[in-house]
Amino acid sequence: MKTIRTVEELLARYGEPGEASLVKVTSVLTPAYRRMIEASPFVALATVGEDGLDCSPRGDAGGAVRIEDERHLALPDWRGNNRIDSLRNIVRDPRVALMFLIPGSNSVVRVNGTAVVSVDEALIDSFDMEGKHPRSVVVVTIGEVYFQCARAVMRADLWNVDRFIDPKSLPTPGDMLHAAKADFDKDTYDREWPTRAARTMW
Repeated sequence: MKTIRTVEELLARYGEPGEASLVKVTSVLTPAYRRMIEASPFVALATVGEDGLDCSPRGDAGGAVRIEDERHLALPDWRGNNRIDSLRNIVRDPRVALMFLIPGSNSVVRVNGTAVVSVDEALIDSFDMEGKHPRSVVVVTIGEVYFQCARAVMRADLWNVDRFIDPKSLPTPGDMLHAAKADFDKDTYDREWPTRAARTMW
């Protein structure tokens, strides 16, 4: 397999980026970027650490993050599976990347920066959902923010309901767990999962 090994080879193949690809990058939230992020209920959080890379889906009722000011975002860490892969990485290496999706919009907003895992009680208490609070809050300091070209979402036809896949045609969580561990009780897991998810959403 022929591969590219240098940046010079990449530039020779792809050429230089256009003006719009460069001027869209800002170091703080512009009013337009603020509106986009506020509209997003879903963000993918990428981190890097001693054990490698991680990309974690994060979603919330309303906005996926809370904008603290033009350079800071707060991302509550609601209940999950306690693997804490993202948090482990952040405490070892603060570099993060976020990708915000907005249902119905082909534009994607990206943020690169650094983060800390805050357990400040006042900050934690400021996030309340049905009387429950996150265990910690990831506070992101923005290094750069920009929007992504819409072609990927357009090619995927991501928001076209006529293209939605019937979940019944896909493996269940229990199926995937059973494939990883042959004696895993997939039927019990799948039967109990909806109730457990509803009970432990926050």
